[in-house]
Amino acid sequence: MACWLYEGMLLFGVVFIAGYLFGTLSQTRNALDNRHPLQFFVFLVLGIYFAWFWSKGQTLAMKTWHIRITDKQGQSISQARALARYILVWIWFLPPLSMQWLFKLPAPQVLVLSVGWVAIWALLSRFHPQQQFWHDQLAGTRLISVKPSPKDNS
Repeated sequence: MACWLYEGMLLFGVVFIAGYLFGTLSQTRNALDNRHPLQFFVFLVLGIYFAWFWSKGQTLAMKTWHIRITDKQGQSISQARALARYILVWIWFLPPLSMQWLFKLPAPQVLVLSVGWVAIWALLSRFHPQQQFWHDQLAGTRLISVKPSPKDNS
């Protein structure tokens, strides 16, 4: 959970720069103008960010918390597998967002649905034999804990 929160703080900067770049290049003056293209652009930027770092084994937050992503055999994952995992990770958010879109729910209800769904999805990982998240099972990836090497501690 701490890694997840740290990743969120790092992603704030990534999303800020992506939004600034999009706004500058598209000459968007109002935040609600070009909303859907901006959302798609940020989705792509985040996909590139995660696919790049996951194919290298770790994001900065994962490195800090000694977590590594591998395939089921313990090898580094390809960029294609990392991209598939990125798309599958959206299972965490798509059901509540779909409910909002279908039923035109107000933001507070979407927030409650999102928190509830994320909690349920996280709890479901406890039923996995290796206690991995289900999107990892579907993508053929695993999160493993790695010990820092002695040279990293100096």
